[in-house]
Amino acid sequence: MTSPDATATVPKGRFWRFRRDARYVLMKGVLWLLTHAYLRFRFEGRERLPAPPYVLCFNHLDWADPLILAAVLPSPRRIYFFGPRERDMRVGWKNRLMTWVGNDVPFKPDKSHMLDTVRRVKEVLAAGHALAIAGEGRVAEREDEVLPLNEGAAFFAIHGQVPLVPIAVNGTRVLRFGKRIRIRVGDPIATTGRRATKDEVDAVTAAAQAALGELVRGYVDPVPPSRFDIWLTELFNGPKRGAPPLP
Repeated sequence: MTSPDATATVPKGRFWRFRRDARYVLMKGVLWLLTHAYLRFRFEGRERLPAPPYVLCFNHLDWADPLILAAVLPSPRRIYFFGPRERDMRVGWKNRLMTWVGNDVPFKPDKSHMLDTVRRVKEVLAAGHALAIAGEGRVAEREDEVLPLNEGAAFFAIHGQVPLVPIAVNGTRVLRFGKRIRIRVGDPIATTGRRATKDEVDAVTAAAQAALGELVRGYVDPVPPSRFDIWLTELFNGPKRGAPPLP
């Protein structure tokens, strides 16, 4: 008989917690080596990161964004990623990696089973972990602007009474060897004492929108992408979007 901890978002048994933590540490170490072997990083505002639990709201430019954040973000606890559940999580290497490590909080895009999703998020934050959400809900085309944010990040932060931390990733729209990726952390948005009403959620979402917009403002890729850079980036992105035009 399979233990409930085998599929639990936050396992309670000591063995299952150890196994999840060991897999997470292994994943984080391997991702750190791979990302630092191929890319360079400039991390601004590291001191603004609060101690977990918190909800992290980041802009989304490329398939590599969550992997880069998992590799480089300093955190004494696990960082979970909130994302859509595919019909078969065994399809695609990213889905298999998330399932194996167990640091995903899946939801269904049609918003069915939302009570179960809210329960899982509550477990993550109550256990002292961080939750990362791509606030736009889709991949953006421009590095210097942020698409309208969904209300999920603000709702979960208010519901859990934890800070909402805006973080901007720039440079991942097209990847190339040795490229410097800029990561900027904004000031945490306090949610203590707020209630998860529409007005409060809208207000926190607007604050996150403004903060992320300021963090990415004015970014320009210092080196125009080559055809090979675009081809390699889109190879991993799959058929979700068109490639950016060559200069």
